[in-house]
Amino acid sequence: MAASYLFHGGRVLDPRRDTLAEGIEVLTEGDRIKEVADRPISAAAAARIDLKGRTLMPGLIDAHIHLLLAEVNLHLLDGVPLTLLAAKGAASAKAMLMRGFTTVRDTGGADFGIKLALETGLFEGPRLFISGAPISQTGGHGDFRLRTQTAFECACCSGVAFAARVADGVPEVLKAVRDELRKGADQIKLMVSGGVASQADPLESLQFRIDEIEAAVEEATRWGRYVCAHAYAAEAVGRAVAAGVRTIEHGNLIDAPTAQLMAERGAYLVPTLVTYDAMRRRGPDYGMSAYSLEKNQIVLEAGLRSLELARAAGVKIGFGTDLLGPLQDDHCREFLIRAEIMRPIDIVRSATIVNAEIVRQPGRLGEIAPGAFADLLVVDGDPLGDLGLFQDQGAHLPAIMKGGVFVKNAL
Repeated sequence: MAASYLFHGGRVLDPRRDTLAEGIEVLTEGDRIKEVADRPISAAAAARIDLKGRTLMPGLIDAHIHLLLAEVNLHLLDGVPLTLLAAKGAASAKAMLMRGFTTVRDTGGADFGIKLALETGLFEGPRLFISGAPISQTGGHGDFRLRTQTAFECACCSGVAFAARVADGVPEVLKAVRDELRKGADQIKLMVSGGVASQADPLESLQFRIDEIEAAVEEATRWGRYVCAHAYAAEAVGRAVAAGVRTIEHGNLIDAPTAQLMAERGAYLVPTLVTYDAMRRRGPDYGMSAYSLEKNQIVLEAGLRSLELARAAGVKIGFGTDLLGPLQDDHCREFLIRAEIMRPIDIVRSATIVNAEIVRQPGRLGEIAPGAFADLLVVDGDPLGDLGLFQDQGAHLPAIMKGGVFVKNAL
């Protein structure tokens, strides 16, 4: 018989409401939420969980992570075997789960192997949506070859080759997209502008021709998938959205007209503000180049402004972090950085119901409702009154449930 739990005696954070709800009981059965009621629920077979005034809320979702990018300076991945990357990825996945993230979307690097390991319980970690290898043009943000190299080492010997794929022209882009879909990608990742970590491309550069982006979008759509795009400059974002890209990753340098275009096309923005903060503070200690640090400062200073422009235009804003390797212990600082201009409930919505839409699981993830997955957190206090409760590596989360199973229970 499937395990069943009845949560009572506390408050419930429903992301669709502005305040916590009192007197709500929640019944789970198997991997789903069976009933939510503002009265006592009759469930004689269920184990009763007394919250003792604590807050019950949905598990968090991060829509931009990299499980296998274990170095801040990505060139240090060259020569790192995939077995070591998988081991480090397993440790990262468990740490994310223990911070309350029961679902994550990997936007470059993780493959069906690590996804299957998580699904079957070989690794303990969040539910995972994968992009496979991100696709870049020659010389683009995902082309991490040194200027002295003409080719990547084989992927079996080099982590950096595993986490990037170069394609030029519509036929190569189509083949790359089809191949990543064949290998199980839940979404396709394109690099359509320069980036912070790459050493050969200006931040404002426009990458891929419009016909290449359109080809990737059409192919992903025909497969029932979608395209997410790394983009900073307003023009790069606009080109991608006009070509049908569904989610824009980062978007720090957008302007008001571009934000309006995103809203009109129904595109999502997934800011990753904490990564620039962490790289400014800690990047030099992990080998970030002066060139990357210079570009990082530009996007750092523009980050909050991009959120303001997106909100004003009515763009739906997701929650992402993009932290690499050892910087991932700054994971939940994203809540504090956004709090400078956003209400706590709106930040929580980004990390729950909006991200559930991004991974195409509305009603199943990111909320407490009948039929949703039983991904639940118990919080020592009111997270809408104190976002610090998400800090300290999950220390203020005495219980974490994923798919109806407690992965942590100190109640």
